[in-house]
Amino acid sequence: MNYKQFIYKPGKKNNLKDFDSDFAADFSKEKAQKMLNENAERIAKYQDLLMAHETNGLLVIFQAMDGAGKDAMIKNVTSCLDPQGCEMKMFKAPTEKEVKHDYLWRAAQSVPARGQIGIFNRSYYEHVIAERIHPEKLEQYNFPKSVIGKDIWKKRYRHINNFEEYLLDNGIHVLKFFLNLSKETQREKLLERIERPEKKWKFSIDDVEDREHWDEYMKIYEEVFDHTSTKIAAWHIIPNNHRWFARAAVAGIIAEKLKSLHQKYPTLSGEQKQEIEKAKEMLENKESRKSKSNKD
Repeated sequence: MNYKQFIYKPGKKNNLKDFDSDFAADFSKEKAQKMLNENAERIAKYQDLLMAHETNGLLVIFQAMDGAGKDAMIKNVTSCLDPQGCEMKMFKAPTEKEVKHDYLWRAAQSVPARGQIGIFNRSYYEHVIAERIHPEKLEQYNFPKSVIGKDIWKKRYRHINNFEEYLLDNGIHVLKFFLNLSKETQREKLLERIERPEKKWKFSIDDVEDREHWDEYMKIYEEVFDHTSTKIAAWHIIPNNHRWFARAAVAGIIAEKLKSLHQKYPTLSGEQKQEIEKAKEMLENKESRKSKSNKD
């Protein structure tokens, strides 16, 4: 699959409408599932290499409208991961402590270590998306009036780009996904939440009310992508009307990114090799003595 077709090209004026949410190439569900399974194995393989080296880390960000299936996407794509080497952060309403800090503070607390994979279900991008639709979310931070002006969003784009550059300078790579579904597909998925007993607990009237702002959200998302899809951390716009295709695509992109970081296990130093030989000799001698003692 050509994953480059999903990139929101950095430095160029893109149009979100040019990314077809219904796109599935020539894939069938069966073909997509096979691809997902294959990439799950690759992700597990390259995660092991990531953990062995401990020189790079990977932060994977998922953004989407309500009903896009972020939870299911994360569950399906990361089910192959070693839990010792990954951590997931959900960006729900900030706590009383979090609103007293700078808006990137809680994200910084959850950035993965080198050798680890971090998953953000929503992210610090909520501070340039949701807070524009719902000003009360911004007001709860009680920022000085001097910092809340007409340029606040452009400043935040700069902050975020600098933050992601800072992470890369410390070995933490950022992969960003927007799960792109149509308004009609979202309606179907929200109705499904209402009708299916195992999904009702996810339903919130806020999700339906937010649909009234659909066009405004799309305009804001496009502006966010224009300003924050960069060469070091580009946005991937994943067609998401067919979730089976979206999962296969996301898994493939993650596998390719991990592969680019490490393809072999780290080379052992001379000291490490000596330690291994010493340990081997100790174990073999102990087993030899035990065997001899049993014969006697």
